[in-house]
Amino acid sequence: MKAVVLSEATKAENVVLSETEVPKVKNGWVLVKVKAFGLNHSEQILRLSEIQADYISKPIIPGIECVGEIADSSDSDFYVGQKVVALMGGMGRSFNGSYAEYALLPTHHVFAVGTNLDWVSMAAVPETWFTAWGSLFECLQLKKDDTLLIRGATCALGYAAIQIAKAVGCKVIATTHRENKLPLISNADTAIIDNGQLKAHGVTKALELVGVKTLSDTLNTVEKGGIVCNTGVLGNVYALNSFDPIKFIPNGVYLTGFFSNYPTQTAMNDIFSFIDEHKITPFIGAKYSFSDISTALYDMDNHRVDGKIVVTI
Repeated sequence: MKAVVLSEATKAENVVLSETEVPKVKNGWVLVKVKAFGLNHSEQILRLSEIQADYISKPIIPGIECVGEIADSSDSDFYVGQKVVALMGGMGRSFNGSYAEYALLPTHHVFAVGTNLDWVSMAAVPETWFTAWGSLFECLQLKKDDTLLIRGATCALGYAAIQIAKAVGCKVIATTHRENKLPLISNADTAIIDNGQLKAHGVTKALELVGVKTLSDTLNTVEKGGIVCNTGVLGNVYALNSFDPIKFIPNGVYLTGFFSNYPTQTAMNDIFSFIDEHKITPFIGAKYSFSDISTALYDMDNHRVDGKIVVTI
């Protein structure tokens, strides 16, 4: 089969497809014929730097999500030809991931899907929508009468969050730090330029996608009793130094975060049912064929695409 196989830090322009053996099936794992996969920032981190870490077994096939069909069900309850999605749980880091024609994946992170979406639209869903879904409902407990602030909304996760929140019936305030990207979040009720100090009013819930860099300001933007969920790190600041929760978190405001490593079949069922029920087409920035994977990665690295990048096989 063809696959992206990496042994060292690799720039996008140096990524090539290699010929490698189709994985042999083992108990507790299923073989998935990959139809498409989305690209993610965490895969860029792996490819450019994290691959050098001792805990990454090399060589490695990257890719933390995919959609496809069961090619060999092994000892699982899946059946050959069944439509599935797979994400997280160590894909592309602890074991080979989705940048390949076939992926051998643990059954506990493979999920059956019933949907009318085509493969490309499906591929825009797993990691992005699961993260948005968990952030909004598990962490923010989003309700119809909420006013939701999405800080750093011009990313695949931000677009998905806007689509979900608007379908629920919330008022949505979305931000970007670039004026030329305001049209990309025009389906929010209010689209504003983020200068680092927001003055939005009536915000009851906030999805923080810029991250630690703007978290303090976001916490001071929401109303008393409001919740802030820190999910993204678009600001490239990953931790708070000398964090003092008593002084950092305003009185009566709640701070949480979402970690997307634990998807469930129930969550996948809910997400795809929601998409079908509300007749939502997941937002896709661009799609590429597998033979053009190097170009797709280059465009991701250089921020040439607004929205989810999908690669088809």
